[in-house]
Amino acid sequence: MAADQQLMEQQPSIRTNLQLGIYKVIDPFVKLLIKLGLTPNAVTTIGFVLNVGVAAIFVIGGEEGNRGDLSYIGWAGGLILFAGLFDMLDGQVARLGNMKSTFGALYDSVLDRYSELIMFFGICYYLVAHHYFLSSMFAFVAMIGSMMVSYVRARAEGLGIECKGGLMQRPERVVTIGLFAILCGLSSLYIGGNYKLYIPGIKFHVFETMSIFTIPITILAVLTNITAFNRLKESKINLEKKESGDATD
Repeated sequence: MAADQQLMEQQPSIRTNLQLGIYKVIDPFVKLLIKLGLTPNAVTTIGFVLNVGVAAIFVIGGEEGNRGDLSYIGWAGGLILFAGLFDMLDGQVARLGNMKSTFGALYDSVLDRYSELIMFFGICYYLVAHHYFLSSMFAFVAMIGSMMVSYVRARAEGLGIECKGGLMQRPERVVTIGLFAILCGLSSLYIGGNYKLYIPGIKFHVFETMSIFTIPITILAVLTNITAFNRLKESKINLEKKESGDATD
């Protein structure tokens, strides 16, 4: 129990240290963007437009590709990671360029939600178009969980308490979907887009190339909703502490 608590205490610091390391790498590019005259809101808008491009790739793949052609997933994954980079860039442009604003923070949050919804729209469209109906349902549940993770935090902060914990925050979601989409596209080049693994005695296949993309989405569907409920539970505890503290005062 003590070990689990210690691990939970270490997780935020590990995540923070990782972010600081990434910031050191991207800061020269951030300074270039500032010199070019780009504002944080402009960087946020670029990220949003790129996510529209992600959805477009999935939609085109759903319409023009075939079930065994997973190249569209790979290209979409690359663009997901590139668009996700702008989620970090806009905040750094605001900090290093001394261009922070309350509206900028709101604009960033709103476009982040639009970006994620549009990305999931593209994923669901692609999966339905190629008859991966069960996977499309999990993608939809993952979308719900992703929105609720953000919503619970926003509502909690609106009530005056901090709520930032959980495994599947936006950076983790973006990296997971983008990385496994790329792996899925690349794997299809080597094992084929229609590869299926059968186990003797089982009539249906237990794995296929597409699973490289759909299994992480299924895991995401579970973990995002667990994160949302954990944040809700954490918020309840913090609100009760706050209310009891106010009553004492």
